[in-house]
Amino acid sequence: MALSKATELRKLSEEEITAEIAKTKRDLFDLRFKKATRQMETGFHEFRQTRRKLAQLMTIERERQLAAQDKVKQKPSKAAKEA
Repeated sequence: MALSKATELRKLSEEEITAEIAKTKRDLFDLRFKKATRQMETGFHEFRQTRRKLAQLMTIERERQLAAQDKVKQKPSKAAKEA
């Protein structure tokens, strides 16, 4: 599992990011399950990589949410235009 760059993840659409977050959370669950059932002998580095990818995706998602809120706040209301 190669580490993904944040710049590559930023190119994804909002739907793709949401789907990727769900997939990454499932991957992390599967890793924890394998560890608990002692099916993993090696590959513990995947925990760090998966958590890092999840954090990147969630950060990008949150940045987009905040940017959308800023755009809504910056639009002047009709009452402000009339005054």
